[in-house]
Amino acid sequence: MTNRMPITLGLCALGTIHALSGAQGVYEKGPRQSFEVTNTERVPFAPGGTIRLDNSYGYLTVEGWDAPEVEITVTKSTASYYEPSQQQSAEQLFGQVRVAAERRSDKELTISTICPARHRFLPKASRSVTVEYRIHVPRDSRLVVHHDNGYVWISDVTGDLDVRSHTGSMIVMLPDAGTYAIDARTRLGSVSSDLTGKSLSRLSQFLVGSHFDYTSQTPKRRVFLRMGRGTIEILQDRP
Repeated sequence: MTNRMPITLGLCALGTIHALSGAQGVYEKGPRQSFEVTNTERVPFAPGGTIRLDNSYGYLTVEGWDAPEVEITVTKSTASYYEPSQQQSAEQLFGQVRVAAERRSDKELTISTICPARHRFLPKASRSVTVEYRIHVPRDSRLVVHHDNGYVWISDVTGDLDVRSHTGSMIVMLPDAGTYAIDARTRLGSVSSDLTGKSLSRLSQFLVGSHFDYTSQTPKRRVFLRMGRGTIEILQDRP
């Protein structure tokens, strides 16, 4: 009796090892990769209105066009790399970051990025999912942007601009024929411009920032730019 127990236990253990090996074989093996999903939404919107972007992060591109509508293309991708077999669970993260467009009136549209509240034991959704926005707006729209961190590109928009970002890089391409009053400032970083204006650098005990002012003879458009930590470039969009 005493001799049979070790043999029986050994056979059980061996069977368990084979069962686990077989279960692991079900999972697909391959190079780790990032997964992504892209959605496009179009909203009718008359020229001359105000478009607000709230709480965006990642890569933001806004371009003016002649169509009387706003086109919003959003690509979400996983910030980490996963095994091919983990695609379904990795893509569940995409549902935690929502981009919603709301027409508050015929002249006002808000595009909001909504992330779940941060839990101290879980990673913030915005750290797990990278978002790239490509947005087309009527050319003479007024644009108000509150961006968290990342990259911002604005081009071919002839209305007033109010663009603010906490961290990253901001490039604003102004149509060559425009007449502007520009106020651009960084708390920590630089401001550069094709236009000839007044540039100042601020130096305090903790922060080094820059300030650029430009006002044409007959300003018709206001450009207000703010960056916490990063750079601002103001360029003329010549044909």
